[in-house]
Amino acid sequence: MQRLRVRYAKRGRLRFTSHRDFSRAFERAVFRAQVPMAYSSGFNPHPRISYAGAAPTGSASEAEYLEIALAAVLDPAVVHGQLEEALPDGLDVVEVVDAALLPPGSLADLLTASRWVIGTAAAPDAARAAVEAFLAEESVVVERMTKKGLREFDCRAAVAALAVADAPHEGGGARLDLLLQHTVPAVRPDDVLTGLARLTGLEVGPAPLLTRLQQGPLDEAAGTIGDPFAH
Repeated sequence: MQRLRVRYAKRGRLRFTSHRDFSRAFERAVFRAQVPMAYSSGFNPHPRISYAGAAPTGSASEAEYLEIALAAVLDPAVVHGQLEEALPDGLDVVEVVDAALLPPGSLADLLTASRWVIGTAAAPDAARAAVEAFLAEESVVVERMTKKGLREFDCRAAVAALAVADAPHEGGGARLDLLLQHTVPAVRPDDVLTGLARLTGLEVGPAPLLTRLQQGPLDEAAGTIGDPFAH
């Protein structure tokens, strides 16, 4: 059984695709491309696909990851082409690698942080002051409704770095550069925006654009994210 790891992107209007919708679309694409998938055992077998670190619905992403198991050994480049052709535009395969060529360990264990860019309607000067105040706090508690009900958690603890980018968002609004550690419970970029608003009153606008640029192992000393496909 061959294991392949796939990096894919959610772009344009397809950023509104939920994780469940994407998983259905991907399984249909695998079927249409006639990729020889390995299946689970039991009375209701399904293709062996493992998803890791999916972005929230409504977020664009250049760095989503999954792993598939095949019943035959194929060239990853061939699988890349087959999947790219079978998936709709906006759900795009970026890279496919053979897991046997990578260091041991699960894909999920490598995805410990994400880098996000957030386009807002906030004035850049106001955003800089809000970011400075946020980073000066040891804890910023926010609430979010989850499947288990309303949860309260510290969004500040997950922020490894936060700054206002030099290049503005559309219309001159502030563009935030966020380095976010993956914690339990998970802190999302919109939670950080909620924390900024609660702490400083920053108005980010009705529809901030969230885009994940990177996802992988965090180098805390350098403040950077590594490539989970690095050999």
